[in-house]
Amino acid sequence: MAKDDEKQDSGFTLEEILAEYGVDVSRWEEDGKAKEPPARTPPVDAGPDLPWPEAKHTPPPQNVVLFPGMTAPPDDEDEDEEEPDDGDEDTGDEDEEPEEHTPPPKEKPKKAPVTDKVLEFPEDDTPPIQAGLRHLKEKADAFSEQMFAEEGTEVSEETIRFQKLIPGVDEEEPEEEDEPPRRERKPRKPPEPPPDLPPSDLASRYGRGLGLLRLRAVLVALLCLPLLYLAFAGFFGLPLPGALIDSFQLRVWCSAGLLCVAMLLGLDVLLGGLIDLFRLRPGGATASCFACAFTLWDAFTQLNAMPERTTLPYCAACCAGLFCAMWGTYSKRQGLRLSCRTAAAASEPYLVTLDHKSWNGKDAYAKWSGPAYGFGSQIQESDGTERVLRISVPLLLLGSILCALVASVGHGAPERLPWCLSACATASSGFSALLCFSRPYRALARRLASSGAALPGWSGVERVGKAILLTDTDLFPPGEVALNGIKIFGDYSVEKVVAVCATLIKESGSGLDKVFHDLLRTQGAVYRRCSGFTRHEGGGLSADIRGERILVGSASFMTLMEVPLPQGLNVRSAVFCAIDGELAGIFALNYMMHPTIPPAISALVANRVSPVLCTRDFNLIPAMLRQKFKLPVEKMDFPAVERRTELSDPAALHSARLTAVLCREGLAPFSEAVVGAKRLRLAVLMTTALTVLGSVIGLLLAFYLTFIGAWSSLTGAQMALFLLAWTVPTLLISGWVERY
Repeated sequence: MAKDDEKQDSGFTLEEILAEYGVDVSRWEEDGKAKEPPARTPPVDAGPDLPWPEAKHTPPPQNVVLFPGMTAPPDDEDEDEEEPDDGDEDTGDEDEEPEEHTPPPKEKPKKAPVTDKVLEFPEDDTPPIQAGLRHLKEKADAFSEQMFAEEGTEVSEETIRFQKLIPGVDEEEPEEEDEPPRRERKPRKPPEPPPDLPPSDLASRYGRGLGLLRLRAVLVALLCLPLLYLAFAGFFGLPLPGALIDSFQLRVWCSAGLLCVAMLLGLDVLLGGLIDLFRLRPGGATASCFACAFTLWDAFTQLNAMPERTTLPYCAACCAGLFCAMWGTYSKRQGLRLSCRTAAAASEPYLVTLDHKSWNGKDAYAKWSGPAYGFGSQIQESDGTERVLRISVPLLLLGSILCALVASVGHGAPERLPWCLSACATASSGFSALLCFSRPYRALARRLASSGAALPGWSGVERVGKAILLTDTDLFPPGEVALNGIKIFGDYSVEKVVAVCATLIKESGSGLDKVFHDLLRTQGAVYRRCSGFTRHEGGGLSADIRGERILVGSASFMTLMEVPLPQGLNVRSAVFCAIDGELAGIFALNYMMHPTIPPAISALVANRVSPVLCTRDFNLIPAMLRQKFKLPVEKMDFPAVERRTELSDPAALHSARLTAVLCREGLAPFSEAVVGAKRLRLAVLMTTALTVLGSVIGLLLAFYLTFIGAWSSLTGAQMALFLLAWTVPTLLISGWVERY
């Protein structure tokens, strides 16, 4: 029965399968019972002996067919016993080899019939080009079906309603991924800042001796006039007194004497420049000091050392440079004094700081209230021009000395050394070195003082921002928004409607807080406790007060919240209040913009400072500002309500570096301080670059002319004209700073 089952399962009997592979079934059948086939003797391998022992193989299961050449190992139980073969007797000879059985001839295995479930793969005879075109056509059809799948569907009325009622907001652009970090040098330890003195004390310090400095500067300017006349007389053929015409020696001694008097009048400036050199902080006064000293040496030795030279020393140019140094010192001290006096005018002023990447990945100016800590320390720091001159002046002085040595001693004429030193040092001194920062800062400080703003020196303007955060009080300071009227609906009392509305306005921190606070006191009401306060993007507020749902917002917000409004209502700027879904009151408002606000915004936009509206008053949206006040809202940013709340948070963290101090409300002083700081920085950078460039060019020209000994091409008049020509751009750019 088992054999029949096996034959039915596989189509072949076990005997046929074993006979196919040369196994005698009769040897391991006994008493009609099947036995395990004995282990066959492995064939003798003529190859080399392997060092490892023979591995033991586990017997295969009964239902596994052996591959050709394999033998079935005995069971573990019969491993030590030998089973005798049928029909053979044990002769006891261990060396006798077992009888070999010749296997029957092999038969070819029958091929399994092909069932009906197997299908032949059809062959495609389509050419490759035609097949590719057909594939592209199928993709085009699929795309067209997908593109027109939603054709005919219409936008729901609710979506259109939300788009009309909720004002659009601007989202911040994602910050671009920075480049892979580079290996940077370890930053130097910054120097200790000056002591933070009160602005009033600094104003007294800067004002001390200011009048006398001005008087001495005027006297030096008066001494420049005869010196310049003497220098230009020989150049332009101007008339001179008889004694001066006949005596060249007298003209030289007069020039040297006038320069000595001018140096005595400006002795404090010259000594200050010399002290700065020993403090390793040389500046424009240091260059002027060396130019005057070398020129005075040349004037005293010219007649003996170079009798063949018929040109006057460079006393006129050095005296003019000394006057510019004194003028720059006076202008800077006066500008610092004005700024300190303005900052000390208010006990709790507004502070302007440049916060790092606070809006859209850009540095933005923010205004907040607090004590002016750090103003006295910042205003005592060095300005931008002084920081550049600390590097350029030592190099120029060293270059002047080397060039003078090469042109005199190296050329075999050591007697020309005073003249070469005087020419090189004077040409590289630069008249406008102390005017680059002082003159524009003084003019800007005077304008900002009239507006109630002050800049804390260069440290407040060395970094500029591209955005400015504007709040409710910047656009509409207290007093610019007035209440026009109140209308109460339903059975609600005036006291209740005013109280709940004023509570939500106060909770929001809106600029309307003062208006509703005054109204609250007039009606004898008090603020209520609220819970679940929420700001809505649609232009409104909501909260729960004593179990009632209060909604406060604009007309569009009430429509959005499905609060029915009276028919024919025509109120542009108003505050609506609803209690439990029913309109309870309307507060009409009148927004009056100060005439200085539009010019202030125009100045910001013109100087590439983008205004960011961080308003909390739900009525102050771009549409209202454009329609009523004609402001360029397309060049402003209007963030989402959560972001506006975050940017205008009074408790937000700000930079410790002050940009300006404001003593008045409104956008006008804020805008003037920001725009003035940006223009001042640009002007200082431009004039400083021109001054250094002029000094380098002057040094090279002086070296060439002294090297060839062309003193007739390097007269005092030509030297003065050259230095005055490089001073004109500084004066023009300095006057441009305050014109906005």
